[in-house]
Amino acid sequence: MGKNLLNDKPTKLFVIFTSFFVANALIAECIGGKLFSLEQLLGLPVHTFTLFGEKGLAYTLTAGVLLWPLEFVMTDIVNEFFGPKAVRRISYIAVALISYAFIMFMVAMNVPADSWWLGSSATEGIPDMQKAFVGIFGQGMWIILGSLTAFLVSQIVDVTVFHKIKRRTGEKHVWLRATGSTIVSQLVDSFIVLFIAFKIGKDWSWQRVLAICMVNYSYKFVVAVALTPLIYFIEHRIVRYLGHETAAKMKAEAMGKEHPFEEVVANE
Repeated sequence: MGKNLLNDKPTKLFVIFTSFFVANALIAECIGGKLFSLEQLLGLPVHTFTLFGEKGLAYTLTAGVLLWPLEFVMTDIVNEFFGPKAVRRISYIAVALISYAFIMFMVAMNVPADSWWLGSSATEGIPDMQKAFVGIFGQGMWIILGSLTAFLVSQIVDVTVFHKIKRRTGEKHVWLRATGSTIVSQLVDSFIVLFIAFKIGKDWSWQRVLAICMVNYSYKFVVAVALTPLIYFIEHRIVRYLGHETAAKMKAEAMGKEHPFEEVVANE
């Protein structure tokens, strides 16, 4: 039974997608504390601008946005072949494991540090390793709550929009349902995380929340459009791997009866 399951191609794909999805989400959360200048990254001069009355804005983004667009690409691929229940399942798994990881971070930050280790990197400009460790892995609870809530809600929005578009277009216009659902869900994600973490948690003004939301979203919008060819490439490779008949059957199940993954495999 176990051997047959591991040799089943749809099962292999689902395991790979789930593993990458969870790992990518966890890494994005871990590196999200670093801010970087998009203009400097691209070798462009930094220009500040005003939006919604908020002055001095620039494309300063968290390092987590480098990975989050890939998460929505994976959502669309899983949605296409396994259906919305599979997307919700891996989303719940990701949230559970990210929550577990943050609990373990808190434990690690609070265990007593060895006195030798504290100054072990002083010659490298890090006089207190404990403070550095806490600074990297410690995030405010409002940010964690906002990030996880935004992730779950945006995933549900992505799934819903994706299937509404597909019901109207059928198998045509992959770019429309994939990119369209991502564009909508990324807007929801950008707003919710800022609202919870900074409007509720830090009492930011509405104009600051909306201004920074639109700055972040404009970046995500451009990246979502730019990644559209990647979706076509991945889907093409999956169809070749599964075979046209199996791929077509999986897509029909995902779109029609919306069976959970186990039932799709059982029907194979």
